Amino acid sequence: MNQRHPVLSVLDLVPVRTDQATADAVAASLSLARVADRLGYERYWLAEHHNMPAVAATNPPVLMALVAGATERIRVGSGGVMLPNHAPLVVAEQFALLEAAYPGRIDLGIGRAPGSDPVTSYALRHGAGGVSDEAVTRFPEYVDNVLAMMEPDGVGLGIQGRTYPLKATPVARGVPTIWLLGSSDYSARLAAEKGMPYVFAHHFSGSGTAEALALYRDGFRPSPELAEPRTFLTVNAVVADTDEEARRLALPQLQAMLTLRTGGELAPQRLVEEAEKVELPQPHVDLIDAMARRWVIGSVETARARIEELAATYDVDEVMVHPVAGAHTGTEPGSSPAREETLRLLSSCFEPVSY
Repeated sequence: MNQRHPVLSVLDLVPVRTDQATADAVAASLSLARVADRLGYERYWLAEHHNMPAVAATNPPVLMALVAGATERIRVGSGGVMLPNHAPLVVAEQFALLEAAYPGRIDLGIGRAPGSDPVTSYALRHGAGGVSDEAVTRFPEYVDNVLAMMEPDGVGLGIQGRTYPLKATPVARGVPTIWLLGSSDYSARLAAEKGMPYVFAHHFSGSGTAEALALYRDGFRPSPELAEPRTFLTVNAVVADTDEEARRLALPQLQAMLTLRTGGELAPQRLVEEAEKVELPQPHVDLIDAMARRWVIGSVETARARIEELAATYDVDEVMVHPVAGAHTGTEPGSSPAREETLRLLSSCFEPVSY
């Protein structure tokens, strides 16, 4: 078991509040990324979700280019690209260019989920002659294709007795670090089989983490890129001066997750004062309380103890925090001060450590 303080990283879904336009949400996330960069966080990952009123992270490679250009040292990645939504060559080309522009700073996290509702998923995969339903069943093959096409030598396609060279970029000098992401046993087993780094979506699932990590570690086969299992933990986090204020700031995101899990109508994220006016039936209150217990919510002292507990429980050297603190009425739309404060307060109790 590792006894030193965990490395801290950031996951961002680019949340959209009731007082924001998309441009405001993007501006707030770029400010958050700059804060993470200055404070010494290890990496900054951006998710892929589609057609959601409260999430502007629809295109990780575009957002990654914005974040990498706005920061100096932090690693920037996808958390993750949902590969069945895209042609493998397109993903390989996008990340080969990002690696060329920001060498040594790019992570490619790959997932298998649709990242959306069934109708939007259909539009992504079929609306413009896109990928087919086979993309899900051929996921392991598509992962291999992305990896191979980003290598400097590319791949050779056999066509009518001839070999046709295919490269993601003309002259690659490096390749992004490639991770598999998942919230089920499937991705854990696949990452172990391929000898790839792996991340379980603890921040979203909240259960099954220990089992998935055990499957990954027990089944891991060393690869040329990775000799030993490599993983980290993701967790929703709200840190404030007091436990009470942290609980207030967590309420908008807790209510958003409640809506998602109970099949309610999705909407932009409420401001704190709006969330406090919502009356919920007792079963929904109980569900929110259960979710909150799996998150990091509290003062610096509370948050530090909770993160150290999680890192020890799951035996990880790195914790990726998803800062989900809401905003008060009157907050500048292009900012997210409570999310930034969460990062500042956490950095004050965990000295940055790089691999």
